[in-house]
Amino acid sequence: MSRQVQGYVYLALAMLTVGSTVVASKLIASGLPPFSATALRFAIAFPVFLLLMRATGARLPKLSREDRLILVIQAGAGSVGYTTLLISGLSLTSAADAGVIIGTLPVVAAAISILLLRERPQRALLLAVALATAGVLSIAVTPDAAGGSLSGNALIFLAVVCEGLFILLNKRLKTEIAPLAQSTLMAGIGFIVAAIPAIFEAPFAHGISRSAVAAVVYYALVPTVGGFLLWYAGAERVSGTEAALFTAVAPVSAVMLAFIILGEPVGLHQLAGIACVLAAVLGLAFAGSRTVKLASGR
Repeated sequence: MSRQVQGYVYLALAMLTVGSTVVASKLIASGLPPFSATALRFAIAFPVFLLLMRATGARLPKLSREDRLILVIQAGAGSVGYTTLLISGLSLTSAADAGVIIGTLPVVAAAISILLLRERPQRALLLAVALATAGVLSIAVTPDAAGGSLSGNALIFLAVVCEGLFILLNKRLKTEIAPLAQSTLMAGIGFIVAAIPAIFEAPFAHGISRSAVAAVVYYALVPTVGGFLLWYAGAERVSGTEAALFTAVAPVSAVMLAFIILGEPVGLHQLAGIACVLAAVLGLAFAGSRTVKLASGR
C-alpha cells in the first residue's frame, strides 16, 4: 500500500470516528447532563494525551498572556461549547438531522472568516455557502420528520458555529503549537471549564445510565484521541486539498450510523440535505479554498 493510499485510509477512518460522535452524543443525551458528560470525556482523554506527549517527547511551548487567553476561549467554545451543545441538541432532535448539520462545518468556518476577518469571498465559497444553507433548510422545513426538532437542530448548528470559532481563533495564536500539545491543552482546559457547571448539574442525584457512560468513554478514547492520531497520520501523507475532501465523510458516516445503530429512519429531506452539504464541501475543497483541519482535541 502506497503512502498516499495509507493517508486516504487514515483520513477516512478519522472522519468515520467524527461522524460516530453524533451517535455517541445521542446515547449520552439520554443518560447524562451535557456538562457532566463533557467533563468526564476530558477527564478520560487528558491523561491519555499526557502519556502520548511523554512517549513522543513533545513539549508545551512558552505562551504569551494573549495566547493563553485565546486557548481558554478556544477550549470554552470549541471543546466545551461544541460538545455540550451537540449533546443538548441531540436530546431534542434526531442523529440523522444532526449528521447533516455538522457536515456544514468547513463552509461555516470559511463563512465566519469572511464575516469576522473581512476576507474577500471567492465565488466557489459563495456557492458552497448557498448549497450548505439549502442542505440545512431541507431538514429545517420538516423539523418533525423522523424525530427531528427545530430547536434541537438550532442547537446543533450553534455547536458547529462554536467549532468554526475554534478554527478562527487558532489563526490568532502568535505561537505555533504542535497538534499533540494543543490537543492536550484543550483537553485539560476543557475539563476545568466543564467541571465548574457540571457540579451544579448534580448528575449522581438523577441516576447515571451505563450506556451513557460507555458512550462517553468511547467518545473520549476513539474520536477524541484515536481520531486525532488518525487524522494527523493521514494529513502528513497527502496534500491539504486531499485532506479537506475527507471532511465529507463525517456527515455521511453520521447519517449511516444513525440508521444502522439507532435505527433512525432516513427520509428524502435528509438525503437531499446531505447531498447539498456534500456538494458544498467537495466544491470548497476542489476550489482550493481554506483547508479545515480536524480541530485539535475534538
